[in-house]
Amino acid sequence: MRYLLVVLSYLLLPLMVIAMLWRGFKTRAYWKRLAERFGLYKFPALKESIWIHAVSVGEVQAAVPLVKRLQHRYPNENIVVTTQTPTGSERVQKIFGESVVHTYVPYDAPYIVRRFIKQMQPRLAIIMETEIWPILYAQCAKSSIPIIMASARISPRSINSYQRFKYLFEPTLNQVHLIAAQTSRDAERFLSLGAAAKRVRVIGNLKFDFMFVPSNLQERGQDYYQKYFTGRPVWIAASTHDSEENTVLEVHKKLLALFPNLVLILAPRHPERSSQVLSLIMQKDLIVCRRSTSETPTEETQVFLLDTLGELPMFYAASQVAFVGGSLVPIGGHNLLEPAALSIPILVGPHTFNAPEISEMLEEVGALEGVRTQGDFQTSITSLLKDPALAKSAGSAGREVVAENFGALDKLLAEIELILTL
Repeated sequence: MRYLLVVLSYLLLPLMVIAMLWRGFKTRAYWKRLAERFGLYKFPALKESIWIHAVSVGEVQAAVPLVKRLQHRYPNENIVVTTQTPTGSERVQKIFGESVVHTYVPYDAPYIVRRFIKQMQPRLAIIMETEIWPILYAQCAKSSIPIIMASARISPRSINSYQRFKYLFEPTLNQVHLIAAQTSRDAERFLSLGAAAKRVRVIGNLKFDFMFVPSNLQERGQDYYQKYFTGRPVWIAASTHDSEENTVLEVHKKLLALFPNLVLILAPRHPERSSQVLSLIMQKDLIVCRRSTSETPTEETQVFLLDTLGELPMFYAASQVAFVGGSLVPIGGHNLLEPAALSIPILVGPHTFNAPEISEMLEEVGALEGVRTQGDFQTSITSLLKDPALAKSAGSAGREVVAENFGALDKLLAEIELILTL
C-alpha cells in the first residue's frame, strides 16, 4: 500500500499543478510563489522550528491565539506557518508579518515533503483541524517529527466517506502523536477509523477560546426580562442585515396570531441603520419601542428595537429563542457561540459559511436549527415556544458544546509542552 501511495502521489502531481494553474485564471495569486509548493525556498534552511499548518482563513484565524502563545512561551523558536490558499497566506502576513516564517504547504509527494522537512527542520508539526495527508504524515514519522492534529474533527456528514477509505486512513492516523479531537463524538469517529485509543483525546475547538461569557450574565438577563417583559414570551433576532428584517417581521406578525403577547427583540447588526429598520417596523403596523430613546416597553409593545451597542448579551439572556442574522443572506452568519453559551436554542438561515464546523456541531446535538422559508421560521419558533422542555433541551445541548470546547488552547499547550520537553 505504501508503494502504491508513493506512485499515486507522483501520478497525481501534474493534475494538482494543472488545478493550481487553472485556479490562477480566477485568482492570480495562485500563480505566485509556486516554487514553495515544490519545497523550493529563497531563504536559508532553519536550524529548528515549530510548524503549524492552517489551510485557509478560518483555520488561520483559529490558530492565531495558539501561534501568539507559542511565540511568548518559546521566544527563541522559529514558528513556521503554512497555508494552502492565497487568502490564508494574506491573513498570516497581515497578522504576523515577519514574526513567523510563512510559506505554502508542499505538495504531498515524498521528494517534495522531504525537501520541506530538510528546510524547516520542525521539532513538532501541528495540523489544524482535519488535514490527513498519507505521504506527509509518513515522512514526518520517518523523521521522528511528532504530529498533533489540533481541533481535529470529522463531521457526521463525512464519516461515511472516510469509512470507505479506512484501509488508507488507519495507518496514517496511527502515525499521529496526538489527535486532539474537538468533541467526544469526533473522538469516537477517529477511533472508528482505526486510530489507536492512546492517540485520541478530547481537547476541544480552539475557536471556542474566543468566547467569554461573564458568570453572572444569565442572572442579569433575567433581571432584564423581569424589568421589561415579565410573563411574556420573547424571541430575539440578532445581528440582522438589510432584507433579513423584512422576513423576521413578517414571521413575527404571523406568530402574534398564535401568541398575542409575544415580543420580538430586533437587534440590527449595524445600529446606524436603526432609523431605516424603525420605518420598516412601522410600515408593518407593529407597535415598537426603541431602546436608544430609553423607552420602556408597555403591555402593547410588540417589537423592542435594540439599537444600542454592548447590550446584546443581556437581551440574548432575556430571550427564549434566538435567530442569528447574516445567515438568511450570503454574509455567512454571525456569532453562534454567544446564544449557545447562554442556553438559548438557535435558528439560522442557510448561509453559515463563516463558521461551518460550529454550526454543524450545534446542529448535530439539536441546539441549532436551519430555516430557509418564512414557513420554516414560524414552525420552528412555534414548536420551541409551545414546548418549553424542547427549548430547554436544545439550549442545554448548546451550552454543553461550548463547555466541552472552552479552554482548548490551554489543554493543547500543555500537550505541546510535554512533547517539546521529551
